[in-house]
Amino acid sequence: MSEKASVWQGFKAFLMRGNVVDLAVAVVIGAAFTNIVNSVVKGVINPLVGTIGTKNLDSYNSCIKGPCVGTGDTATGVRILWGSVLGATLTFVITAAVVYFLMVLPMSKYLARMEARRKAKEGTHEVIEITELEVLKEIRDALVAQRGSGHDER
Repeated sequence: MSEKASVWQGFKAFLMRGNVVDLAVAVVIGAAFTNIVNSVVKGVINPLVGTIGTKNLDSYNSCIKGPCVGTGDTATGVRILWGSVLGATLTFVITAAVVYFLMVLPMSKYLARMEARRKAKEGTHEVIEITELEVLKEIRDALVAQRGSGHDER
């Protein structure tokens, strides 16, 4: 029974570690964010590409061994579906750009500001500590000088 309890406690400790919870939150947010990126690609990027050709990037392909006739399951020949690769690449680039400019860059600027504040705060503490140390040395020297002059008077 104690082995089951220790296994359960170990599992509970594993789940409560900060990085596991952070990872779970990141996965959930990433899944929700994927829907936004896919909507941007389908609603904005594909129509812009559609002004040049077709709205559906998946329809772009090249036939490397013919005859290439038909579409879908009835297609014949050997095709390279470079349109779907282009669509996936655009989705990746858009996702990376949005994550960088809306999440990574602001967070790194915020952390840099916090680090600069911390260093400035530490710098003022060091200056204060050095000043206090100098004052204490002066007090010590004055006491030694008084003690020394007191011995001379006797």
